[in-house]
Amino acid sequence: MIDDDKVIDNLDDLEAFLISVESGSLGLQNIAGVAMATHNASGRHFVAVLDDKNQLLLGRWVTEEVFQTGQDLVRNGPRRKH
Repeated sequence: MIDDDKVIDNLDDLEAFLISVESGSLGLQNIAGVAMATHNASGRHFVAVLDDKNQLLLGRWVTEEVFQTGQDLVRNGPRRKH
């Protein structure tokens, strides 16, 4: 499920989202990973929280700039700790 109301438009917000995923504060179960992705139908970019079967648990839209500059942050994890 992608939350249409929320768009991550800067790296600080992306990092905060990643921290909330890692800390468990979103209440998601069975998280296996986080990835940047592109929606097939619309071409919009989003950050995806995936389960162990690579099924989407939660997604948040990201701007083009965050998609381009935030890939290392998603790949390596947040610098701040929760």
